[in-house]
Amino acid sequence: MAQFTLHDLEKRVQDRARESADVSYTRKLIDRGVAHCAKKLGEEAVEAAIAAVSEDKDRMVAEAADVLYHLLVVLHARGITLDEVEAELGARTRQSGLDEKASRKSG
Repeated sequence: MAQFTLHDLEKRVQDRARESADVSYTRKLIDRGVAHCAKKLGEEAVEAAIAAVSEDKDRMVAEAADVLYHLLVVLHARGITLDEVEAELGARTRQSGLDEKASRKSG
């Protein structure tokens, strides 16, 4: 069986975004706007954080999948691709995480 990737999920989000809201949850989310999509992402992130400390591995895996899906919906709604996010992550590998975080602090 071929491995399912985040790029596969991004393609599915893109495909489902072109469908009718009558048949596509993704389309329903996008039709309600970026703020609604972001709210759903936040809810899923909280559920993942709770699962991380109080649920079993299977629940955590399921919640992580929900977070990734909702993140890709938000990115799509904002016109941002996974390639752009990966490029940012790649750029950050040129310095330590601590240095990168410090560079974002304003004086």
